[in-house]
Amino acid sequence: MFLRAPRRIWKTLGFRLTLWYLAIFILSSALLFNLAYFLFYSTLRERDREIIREKAREYVTAEKTGGSEALTREFRLEEASGQLAGFFVRVADSKNQTVLLAIPHGWKKALPNEWPTSAPSYGEHTWTSLQRKEDIILDIVTYRLSGGQLLQVGKDSHERKVLLYRFLTIFARIGVPLLVLGFFGGYLLASRALRPVRDLIQTVHSVQSGQIQARVPLPQSGDELDELAQLFNEMLGKIEKLVSGMREALDNVAHDLRTPATRLRGSVEAALQPECNPSALQEALMDCAEESERIVTMLNTLLDISEAETGVMKLHLEKLNIVPLINEVVELYQYVGEEKGVEIDTALPEELYARVDSDRMRQIIANLLDNAIKYTASRGRVAIEAYPKGDEVTVAIKDTGAGISQDDLPKIFDRLYRGDKSRSQRGLGLGLSLVRAVVSAHKGRIEVDSSPGQGSLFRLFLPVNPDLQLTPKEGAAHPPHKKH
Repeated sequence: MFLRAPRRIWKTLGFRLTLWYLAIFILSSALLFNLAYFLFYSTLRERDREIIREKAREYVTAEKTGGSEALTREFRLEEASGQLAGFFVRVADSKNQTVLLAIPHGWKKALPNEWPTSAPSYGEHTWTSLQRKEDIILDIVTYRLSGGQLLQVGKDSHERKVLLYRFLTIFARIGVPLLVLGFFGGYLLASRALRPVRDLIQTVHSVQSGQIQARVPLPQSGDELDELAQLFNEMLGKIEKLVSGMREALDNVAHDLRTPATRLRGSVEAALQPECNPSALQEALMDCAEESERIVTMLNTLLDISEAETGVMKLHLEKLNIVPLINEVVELYQYVGEEKGVEIDTALPEELYARVDSDRMRQIIANLLDNAIKYTASRGRVAIEAYPKGDEVTVAIKDTGAGISQDDLPKIFDRLYRGDKSRSQRGLGLGLSLVRAVVSAHKGRIEVDSSPGQGSLFRLFLPVNPDLQLTPKEGAAHPPHKKH
């Protein structure tokens, strides 16, 4: 366990980000140090050269005003007073023979035996650098005096080296703590930035353990990780809703299949009785066929809904005048309405074109009309109208039935859902689910408005291709009601 922890930390994204941050920090610090060191070195070197030039100008001025004697006197006076400590001063005649010489401490063995013969013209100067093994440099400036002599003045870089060493020491004392602080600061920043990812991982583990209601905490930072957490929570919400719907659908399927299965078993047991006569046996077989047909219808409807929702349902779409189609369904259910005492009215134009599957459209209208008649009491009324609206065709079915409560309204399109009032009616609880699935497969939508005791209004919105003419007479969209 002790050895696994470092390996696990090494593999984490936060640790690798910290190393990248530290590498960038070290590289930036190195570049900054090199720049600062170069500037500091250049400043010190220019300062030393300015000091050397000032000292050389003093000798040049003395020689120019008083001749060689004044130059020699100035040299002896400064040598005696110790003002030449650390300076290199050499005066040579026109044959480059040394006349006056002052050498800094420690430079006697490092000076060349023969001095270079090249020299600048009068009024000009040149620079020469000599180096020792200790990396100490002697910068020398050479002037041509008015009498033809050579004046060479220099100063070693020992003092400059000491200052640069102090600069390195200070930078190291500051840089090492900064590197440590940068490492922990980078790890803290990386850990803080990756906190939403860790929350996401923890939530996934919670979901895997069965806590499907778990959600990722939202930091409300407004960045990409916040958006990712929000989208993940929305996805979890949809999954939870889907799982809950599946559980509820399975419970409803089990509940609805239990009744026909029980009836089947009862019919079979009755047929197996010894005293069962042929007529009773025939009646039992008819009951078995009816219940099996009910089960098959339920399963086929569930398959149709699944195909429509997944987009694999085969639709034979064609340009179709849906008015005759609606009239066919109304004529079929006219007898059902008359038997129950429900009046069916239509308000349809002569022509209303849409691109639909005729069989599926009959199925949709039949389901909605069947529900409207089923939940409308005697002497009630069901009205059907259809009209174009923009790029859509609207089919509205309104009844004066019992209506739907606000609690049941969001659930009526769920599979096998049946409200308390619909439990007494014969049905599978799949009609509205199939309607919504098929309408969605047509790229349309369905809306419902309902209140208890006020009836219900279902509206189908079917898209129409732009090249299809909705109706030849726009004014005939709402003709007077026609009783059937």
